[in-house]
Amino acid sequence: KSLSRSSVRSRMSLKPPKAYNSLQKGALIWDPKPLQVKKIFEALKKGLNEYLEAHQAELDYLSGRHKDTKRNSRLAFYYDLDKQIRSVERYIRKLEFHISKVEELYEAYCIQCRLRDGATNMKQAFSLSPATKASRESLVELYRNVQECTEDMCFIEGALEVHLGEFHVKMKGLVGFARLCPGDQYEVFVRLGRQKWRLKGKIETDDSQTWDEEEKIFIPNLHEKFEIKVTELRGLATVLVGVVTCDSISFFSTKPQAIVVDITELGTIKLRLEVLW
Repeated sequence: KSLSRSSVRSRMSLKPPKAYNSLQKGALIWDPKPLQVKKIFEALKKGLNEYLEAHQAELDYLSGRHKDTKRNSRLAFYYDLDKQIRSVERYIRKLEFHISKVEELYEAYCIQCRLRDGATNMKQAFSLSPATKASRESLVELYRNVQECTEDMCFIEGALEVHLGEFHVKMKGLVGFARLCPGDQYEVFVRLGRQKWRLKGKIETDDSQTWDEEEKIFIPNLHEKFEIKVTELRGLATVLVGVVTCDSISFFSTKPQAIVVDITELGTIKLRLEVLW
């Protein structure tokens, strides 16, 4: 047990960056969520492999052109291609390292999870046995083991969160058919953990929409979902249109994801967003 924990801490000696909630001082989440971490890990690894395959295909294409250009002896174009190939090769190596790091973190997480489950089961078994000095000492030790495994799992969750990249969220407007009229004004509030984005928009006379902001960068979070709130502005008053939550699992993709969210229960007003990871 002690060997396992020391290896976890030695392999992941990180300086916690301020941008990531799970690593901030005093903001450590003491409630690991293995099922959620597993879903994020699988989505993240799938997305990283998609990027790797796309850049490998680009490298193969450039390498083929490189050979043809070498035979035709167009030196300037040849050297430009050579530079592109080296750049793609560097990026592929970076992606491969990123994938291996994510896999290493998740493997360490699974080990600590199994150790915690084992210690928890043993603690329950000892608590049902007759109370003796030995059993009380064992319970104290098992309780300490559970706490240490929980701490390690939270630490690894924070380390994994650093490798999730960024979500570039673009505002594409509201869809409401007869519900949206020229002159209507709306406020959209998007939150992911402690990150917030508040923007206001107006329906113009030609049914187009103008928004005071068009794009926001969010840092993905293991434990939080996107919360979207839309209100209609009527003079000094505001009318709540709807509040919804949106999971980010599907956003880990090489292609921009077009998101259409039903803001009202009947879907009479929808919000269109585009997310690029």
